Amino acid sequence: MRTRTSNPIFSRWGATRDAGLAGAYEREPVGAAAGRRLADEYATNPYASPAGTGHQAGPNAMTMDDVVVRTATTLGSVVLAAVLSWVLLPVDEANLGRSYGIALGAALGAFVLSLAQTFRRKPTPALILGYAALEGVFLGVLSSTLSTYIAPGVVVQAVLGTFAVSGATLLAYRMRWIRVTRRFTGFVLVAATGFLLLLVVNALFAAFGAGNGLGFRSGAVGVAFGIIGILLGAAFLALDLKQVEDAVAYGAPREEAWLAAFGLTLTLVWIYLEVLNLLTIFNSDN
Repeated sequence: MRTRTSNPIFSRWGATRDAGLAGAYEREPVGAAAGRRLADEYATNPYASPAGTGHQAGPNAMTMDDVVVRTATTLGSVVLAAVLSWVLLPVDEANLGRSYGIALGAALGAFVLSLAQTFRRKPTPALILGYAALEGVFLGVLSSTLSTYIAPGVVVQAVLGTFAVSGATLLAYRMRWIRVTRRFTGFVLVAATGFLLLLVVNALFAAFGAGNGLGFRSGAVGVAFGIIGILLGAAFLALDLKQVEDAVAYGAPREEAWLAAFGLTLTLVWIYLEVLNLLTIFNSDN
């Protein structure tokens, strides 16, 4: 079992082999926070020919290099769009409403494109890069607003924090301090579902006049909630790394690298937003 180079996702792919056509792959559609199929859940290689049961890597098999290049392209699109929106969509009083409107539209567009990709059978680079660009516009305006009005310098701190969390997770995964098992996966998915439901309830309370909602984004409760969010992001990153590792080992088709890049980008954006929120709370309390 051989991987090429080192380095290693909210849309996760599970794959089943189409018994009718050799070389044709069918991916089961799953939700953005839905479960993953791990290596130990397969009785046979899901990417092998119908008669095969072992590793079937070929010239068109996915490698770590493929994942790295496509992830860099997707994250680069996010960063570029964020920088451009920061510069071109000022958040001063004269332009605040316009910039917020564009950012909200971009966020909704990114959500729609992410759903469209999630439920497609195969990865579509145009959808993935479109999502990345729209997500970047939203992040750029949000980051600019927080840095201008609430906590100057918080964006640099959040970027460094995201690198720190991601690096620590990668180290823990490579050292096998984190072991991705069925129990671990199930716990993370249940915890993430509860976390997201609480966020929705909190947003609804805030939208209908309850001020800070249930307090999940401010004060001591907000700090605790933010730490939980970061830990969940790290846990999802560990799941992503396991999935990429298994896909390379099984000889998944090269196009699946785009799906890995999409998922890794979603997870890293999650971590960035949670770190940004936590640091904003710290800075606003000081």
